[in-house]
Amino acid sequence: MLDFTGKVALITGAASGFGAMIAEELGRRGARLVLGDINEEGLSPVVDKLTALDVEVQAVACDVASETDCAAMVALARENFGGLDIAINNAGIAPPLQYLEEVDEETFDLQYRVNVKGVFFGMKHQLKVMRAQGSGVILNVSSMAGIGGAPKAAPYSSAKHSVVGLTRTAAVEYARHNVRVNAICPFYTLTPMITDMQTPDGATVEQVHAIFASGCPMKRLGKPEEVVSAMLMLCSPALTYVTGQTLAVDGGVSAY
Repeated sequence: MLDFTGKVALITGAASGFGAMIAEELGRRGARLVLGDINEEGLSPVVDKLTALDVEVQAVACDVASETDCAAMVALARENFGGLDIAINNAGIAPPLQYLEEVDEETFDLQYRVNVKGVFFGMKHQLKVMRAQGSGVILNVSSMAGIGGAPKAAPYSSAKHSVVGLTRTAAVEYARHNVRVNAICPFYTLTPMITDMQTPDGATVEQVHAIFASGCPMKRLGKPEEVVSAMLMLCSPALTYVTGQTLAVDGGVSAY
């Protein structure tokens, strides 16, 4: 079920967080990897670790807000490994917590340039290859903010809702070509996006985390490895009839 031997996987935002972790898990299970991140320097330790594990890996600087960069990642997969079996559109950013009326246009636009265009441009070029070869799996990283409201995160929430819309639309359009497209929607998880977040009104990070956790039936934030385990399952070669889904990894929040 989790054997990825010989599969070619592309991952954006691979220098840290979910991206770095899913790269290692796929690599350990036999996948050949193409990794991208706007933080090219941050990719180096990830590549070094994978190389030490005898994983075949190519890495490139990639600003997902650039269609040229997204297309180049797909081209790199084809040129070096002959195709593309799995694409994980993971790169994303979160803005400071603000009430909607306080958000400026620049903050709003940046969320759409990275979190929406990054997924759109990625899928545009990934799907061309997968359609032509008659198979493929795409996993987009959305958020619980993409399937519900997210107080003080209006730009992020609206962008992540767009990711869900893109996911479902692509799933319907490309199902006949044996291409599966799903999204994962984590609750607050202890990745750098959350541990290094900017907090409002002089609150500490710990105080904000406690507030987030209080809204979860499990009364804690997610662990990165818990989300990555679900990501692996959605990419599994065994899940051939699962497409167009948004999987909440949320400690029970969506059950309310």
